[in-house]
Amino acid sequence: MANTAALTGINGLREIRRSPASHLAAALESGSVPGTVVLKEGPFQTMAGVRVDPASEAASRIASVTGGLPARCGEVAGTEQASVLWLGPSEFLVVAPEEDHDTLGGDLLGSLTAALGDAPGQVVDLSANRTTFELTGPRARAVLEKGCALDLHPRSFTPGTALATEVGNIPVVLLKNGEESFRLFPRASFADFLGRWLLDAMREFASPEVP
Repeated sequence: MANTAALTGINGLREIRRSPASHLAAALESGSVPGTVVLKEGPFQTMAGVRVDPASEAASRIASVTGGLPARCGEVAGTEQASVLWLGPSEFLVVAPEEDHDTLGGDLLGSLTAALGDAPGQVVDLSANRTTFELTGPRARAVLEKGCALDLHPRSFTPGTALATEVGNIPVVLLKNGEESFRLFPRASFADFLGRWLLDAMREFASPEVP
């Protein structure tokens, strides 16, 4: 029987969850080269898929919850607590760390649903649908360029840009969140494959001591 003390939090399961790439933690650490390129799986985040007419009053209400909605492909809106990524003319992905819920009105998904109201559209909880990989360092772009068709040069792919693309033939949403840092949002079922692909792409930058 599960320890009842652990069954707390969201649906009583927060303390016993395992992230989709948790089994790769040791490999991600040993395959990273500090100061060159580092790969980690990010912490659990709240993710919501939002569909709404960006010209509607409902969109304005949702924007008041998230801190804005992106207006064009590649744009990222929101605040320090929540990022809103453009997926299509009326489709967005809202991403927020779980610990920031209180600063977003307590219940982000509930607030988004209330903001949509009876208007056409939808708010869907995608928190378990994707995981997050964080790739950082001066060689991060070189690693991604081995399997991504986007122009990732800083003049084209600037910090604060997010696009749906493929990395190693895996569909992801790719966010550049710093001069030398990227976040990749693959579907959870692809986490193992993508994690191993990134590790293999990083291998040439690893020291001889790293297996």
